[in-house]
Amino acid sequence: MSDTRPTHHTPDGRFRNPWFREAERGLGGIVRWTMERVRNRGVFHSTGIPLAMHEPELRLPRGAVRENRITWIGHSSFLCQMGGFNILTDPVWGPRASPVSWAGPRRLVPPGVAMDAMPPVDLVLQSHDHYDHFDDATVRTLARRNPQAIWCAPLGVERLLRARGVGRVLERDWHGQADAGGVHVTCVPARHFAGRTITGRNATLWCGWIAETAGHRLYFVGDSGSHPDFGDIARRYGPFDAVLMPIGAYDPRWFMSPVHVDPEEAVAALAAIRDAHPAHRTVMIAMHWGTFVLTDEPVGEPPQRARAEWAARGLPADDLWILAPGETRALS
Repeated sequence: MSDTRPTHHTPDGRFRNPWFREAERGLGGIVRWTMERVRNRGVFHSTGIPLAMHEPELRLPRGAVRENRITWIGHSSFLCQMGGFNILTDPVWGPRASPVSWAGPRRLVPPGVAMDAMPPVDLVLQSHDHYDHFDDATVRTLARRNPQAIWCAPLGVERLLRARGVGRVLERDWHGQADAGGVHVTCVPARHFAGRTITGRNATLWCGWIAETAGHRLYFVGDSGSHPDFGDIARRYGPFDAVLMPIGAYDPRWFMSPVHVDPEEAVAALAAIRDAHPAHRTVMIAMHWGTFVLTDEPVGEPPQRARAEWAARGLPADDLWILAPGETRALS
């Protein structure tokens, strides 16, 4: 009997990346990386200064249908006030990206929008279950304050959300679609991994999300290493007005390349997305940097390298957005 499972599903019910044979690094890689850090940098090393904060310019309680305004909360968390909806991505307000309160990467800057200042949330796009993207206390608080919100999650993550009080969940596999209360959403591939425990590795799926409403279209890439499907995603589901693209947490490359793009790879992915619809303006908005020290590159390096690669490719300077925490920009 032929195997009809999608290539990113494994026989034991877990998930994998279908494009490359090289797997993400396991415990042995973590030990090697830790030893290299201590030998080359010491246990504690300087990574740069925290980012300056901006005062957000929110529409309360919601923006107009014609508006598309995006505010960076930090890391991969954005408030997208798009088409009259308030859409939140990978919400993390916690002080650490960690399963415990006393250890793990500490937040360098406060969230760009205080939780008490948040407008009502209509939709949450959840890319996967890692601690820097899925914060227990944040999920519980948002679920309590926004019982009407719909959470979109990849396979296996619905259970985690419901256990934390979320009442409305749409769970999808890659290329699965749904109407989420007036916003059309599509779950799309990403090259990453998942798991909140040692035994839970890749028991849940990871993904990006596309959200479309009132003629606006947003691509939230999630966490991803480089892969060949960015152009195909754009051809099938684009064009996009904005792409929320990770640019940080990439060093050392021998460890991080299977799961995180570096700035040059991020710009290359965006170029492939733009090439699918060359007549349409697509803005790249940088994320996954400047909030937590997760890897070895200096805090300020990702945007510097992204800008240099952007200029080297001759892309329009106004179409690369490097936001400050709390900064709001509007798409025309």
